[in-house]
Amino acid sequence: MEKYFDTTYIWESIPTLIPYLKVTFIVAGLSVLFGSLLGLILAVMKLGKNKISQNIAHGYTTVLRCTPSIVLLFLIYYGVPAIAINFGINLNDMSAAFFVVITFTLQFGALMSEVIRSAYESIDKGQYEAAVSVGLSNTQAYWRIIFPQAFVVALPNFGNSLLELMKEGALAYTIGLIDVMGKANLIIAGNYNSHALEIYIGLSIIYWILSILIEQFFLKLEKIFSKGKKNLKTV
Repeated sequence: MEKYFDTTYIWESIPTLIPYLKVTFIVAGLSVLFGSLLGLILAVMKLGKNKISQNIAHGYTTVLRCTPSIVLLFLIYYGVPAIAINFGINLNDMSAAFFVVITFTLQFGALMSEVIRSAYESIDKGQYEAAVSVGLSNTQAYWRIIFPQAFVVALPNFGNSLLELMKEGALAYTIGLIDVMGKANLIIAGNYNSHALEIYIGLSIIYWILSILIEQFFLKLEKIFSKGKKNLKTV
């Protein structure tokens, strides 16, 4: 059968793919939530005075940042059930989304640990001392002075990490997750691998629009919170 480029397939594929963004968002959202909590724990370990905790946290970050996403995905998908079965736990029937969330939680946590650490260390420690000197407790000084400013500093890198997670999440189809990328491959398979280029262009348009929206959202957040940061510096 002759294969030719047909733009109709681009515009017809987009409405078919969009509903599957729900799966992509759920997986990404859970990965961001758990990954941020893990990143916070790792950042606290890095900023602490315990050398063993520091080495563990830095070692974890190094290993995860040097491991390709698809390799980590396969390690989790095949490795976790193999380990769990030794404890009498059968995970072979678990949804692919379960393993995808674990994979990107671990990876996002490594990224966020560095984002949180660098944001915290960028704040002048003199502000903490000044806050305590005017009567604020340690908790109040961190919560009202240090954390809001560190949050503003971390926002751009957090947004970039989220965008990377969304793009890397497209690899989830390799273990059978039917998200927006998985659905695109099903459409192509249903067309007997014809018009694959058009389907992937349609998929790219969705990712482009999504990336632009996320980028603009974080730019607006940064502007809003930057005003508060300026006010904090004048206190």
